[in-house]
Amino acid sequence: MIDIRGLNAVFGHGKHAFHAVRDVSLTVDRGQSVGLVGESGSGKTTVLRALAGLLDRVARVDGEMIVAGETLLQHRSREFRRRVQMVFQDPFGSLHPRHTVDTILSEPARVHRLDRIEQRVVNALEEVGLDASFRFRYPHQISGGQRQRVSVARALITDPEIILLDEPTSALDVSVQAEVLNLLMRLRHEHGLTYVLVSHNLSVIAHMCETLSVMQNGSIVETMNVQQLRDHNPTMPYTKQLMTASLGYDRAAIDAFEEFG
Repeated sequence: MIDIRGLNAVFGHGKHAFHAVRDVSLTVDRGQSVGLVGESGSGKTTVLRALAGLLDRVARVDGEMIVAGETLLQHRSREFRRRVQMVFQDPFGSLHPRHTVDTILSEPARVHRLDRIEQRVVNALEEVGLDASFRFRYPHQISGGQRQRVSVARALITDPEIILLDEPTSALDVSVQAEVLNLLMRLRHEHGLTYVLVSHNLSVIAHMCETLSVMQNGSIVETMNVQQLRDHNPTMPYTKQLMTASLGYDRAAIDAFEEFG
């Protein structure tokens, strides 16, 4: 479904250039959920944004990206925009504060000239566990978890095949995170969706994904299946250290950490 080969992304020019993604290759099968993990600044979100075509004006991107047999060019096709949707980390910042939920959900349907827009909006809300009474509320009138459900509903409106998830629960209370993750899992199975999930939370990756790729300084340093993650059985020192850090604060473990350049 997704085939990325030799992806590079560079911000800035000359001595100020920053090579955010370095020669990344990634394959995702249809219906699979793949995780990208790593510390902050490792390039996870940049890979997602490069795939979505959101870096054209801010970075130099090269490499080959193929989605469902379509080789991606600098400008994404209308069909690509319909079949690939993204859910962002901040459910408040990604929703227009002066638009109602109805307008937020209707807009992509109008852009893609879909029919039965009102019914699509109601159906999308129901699929994410919100009733029709939410249609005419503004983002500030609903909770963080409800806002993220609206973001997921917006992604579903165009009947996509692929959803790119950028830390979809990190801005939510712990009590709400599991609800949203279970919602995403249910939708994936009901709609046959393909997910690429960016997260620094290894327990989220273990819950949501079959395989994961570990990123460090813009490169993928290890790819492993979720059983290896659950068994705490990585092969690379950086991954081992990342997994140790995910277990919680341990002074002795921190003192033994290496610096990875």
